[in-house]
Amino acid sequence: MIGPAVVLMGAAVVAVPVFRRIGLGSVLGYFASGLLVGPSVLSLITDAQSILHFSELGVVMFLFVIGLELRPQKLWAMRGQIFGLGSVQVAGATVALALAGAAIFGFSAPVAFIAGAGFVLSSTAVIMSVLQDRGELSSAEGQKSVAILLFEDLMIVPLLAVVAFLSPLSHGHAGWTDAMLAAAALVALLGVSRWALNPFFALLARARTREVLTAGALLVVLGAALLMDAAGLSMAMGAFLAGVMLSSSSYRHQIESDIEPFRGLLMGLFFLAVGMSLDLSVVAAEWRLLLSMLAAFTVAKGAMVYVVARLFGGSNHQAVRRASMFLQGGEFAFVLYAAATSGGVIDARENALFVTVVILSMAMTPLFMLAADRLLHGETSMDGVDVARDLKGRILLIGFGRFGQIASQLLLSRGVDLAVIDRDPDRIRDAGRYGFKVFFGDGVRLDTLRHSGAAEADAIMVCIDDPKAALQIVELAQREFPQARLLVRSYDRGHAAELIRAGVDYQIRETVESAYRMGAEGLRALGFAEVDVEEAIEDIRQRDTERLSEQVQGDVMSGRDRLFTQPIPEPLIGTTAPK
Repeated sequence: MIGPAVVLMGAAVVAVPVFRRIGLGSVLGYFASGLLVGPSVLSLITDAQSILHFSELGVVMFLFVIGLELRPQKLWAMRGQIFGLGSVQVAGATVALALAGAAIFGFSAPVAFIAGAGFVLSSTAVIMSVLQDRGELSSAEGQKSVAILLFEDLMIVPLLAVVAFLSPLSHGHAGWTDAMLAAAALVALLGVSRWALNPFFALLARARTREVLTAGALLVVLGAALLMDAAGLSMAMGAFLAGVMLSSSSYRHQIESDIEPFRGLLMGLFFLAVGMSLDLSVVAAEWRLLLSMLAAFTVAKGAMVYVVARLFGGSNHQAVRRASMFLQGGEFAFVLYAAATSGGVIDARENALFVTVVILSMAMTPLFMLAADRLLHGETSMDGVDVARDLKGRILLIGFGRFGQIASQLLLSRGVDLAVIDRDPDRIRDAGRYGFKVFFGDGVRLDTLRHSGAAEADAIMVCIDDPKAALQIVELAQREFPQARLLVRSYDRGHAAELIRAGVDYQIRETVESAYRMGAEGLRALGFAEVDVEEAIEDIRQRDTERLSEQVQGDVMSGRDRLFTQPIPEPLIGTTAPK
């Protein structure tokens, strides 16, 4: 057993960093390394199916961790997206795929339906990994993708029931029996999760042994998965529901940290196993048909995903990105095709073809997304975004990221007229949803500054996190709008020195005051007197000013060092910006 483990880890350690380096992502790296060491190429590992079955636990644990992040209230709030957006996408894509299978490849109606229904179940593992790699899991678009995936996972239950009805080897009432068994298992899991899990973990916590709590977390995940699997449901769905039920528990963070190492390793193993499962002999024998099916299925599904995204209010940019992400089939297709084969709905050749197409589509997903990014590069959606034109305000605020948002609160709370610009359309749309009017504009352009009211502004606040762009704005403003005071966010000490040399009226490093406050709270926590705390802050601030003075060689500090050494007033607590 050690030999195959070393082979798998060695292949992944080499391939994944290389693929990430060239911009293809870790998922494709796992696929490629799995294909290389699998039975189709080097044959260093021959039992790919056993590894695939074991590694599905990675998907199970991944869904459990996702469930821990979704409290029942949040899941209930997403019900419209799950059962609205998800159901329309699944139904539309299934019809489109079945029609493509029947019209283009001549499959019978049952076979075309099974082929399309399997391909419509997108890969939770691939999409979640891509969203996590890109840091988009908690974004609005990321949450819509999660909602669709949850509905697709739920669909495996009725689809398996449909397979039972279509099967010439089984009786129709078996489908109803399976459905009732699944419902009973679901109710049992929800009951145990609701009333038994918190007392269970409280009991384990009293043992004060980290290993026992870790074993308890694994027991919950694997037990929920096993229960759902025995009832004919998705193992991942069982783990997800257990995670949701534990999301309000005080042990949530401990459980998540215990599960995380297992989840990461098993997810990588799952992608390796999928790569190993690709049978190149099938590809060589049927490559024309396989490529035709891959093209037809991805086009049919992608077109329907795009249409549904637009119908539900998505921009062209968002619809194209979502379509590129959902072009593939997923791991639940293997389950559906296996059930259809054992039930006599499809034959062994059709099963091999459909499985191979799904694996190829999963491997191609990072490339599809990369192509979509290239296609959309320079074509940022401007839906719902107004370009800065004829703005007026006593202060022009450039950059509405986390720094600019906090700075604007104090000004808006005292009724100061602001003109706010940013160059990120998504951020502008997000601000609009919370009642802030932000206009699109790039502060490094002179025409944008003029349209944004810089010529009449009393002050220009530069709150962007790009040091080079901030200096360009300072240079333009000093030359063209000398009446406006320049207040600039600096990135670090070196950037602060450059701004001082440039002659800005005020600069502050983005983390310095929060760091002072944190240090001060540390002194207070140790029982230091308030006078000692304030003295320490002023001493450190003075030392910092002197170091900055040395760095800029003392040429522009006269009359300004008082500005840097004045204590920052307490922020206004509890104020909200007027809409």
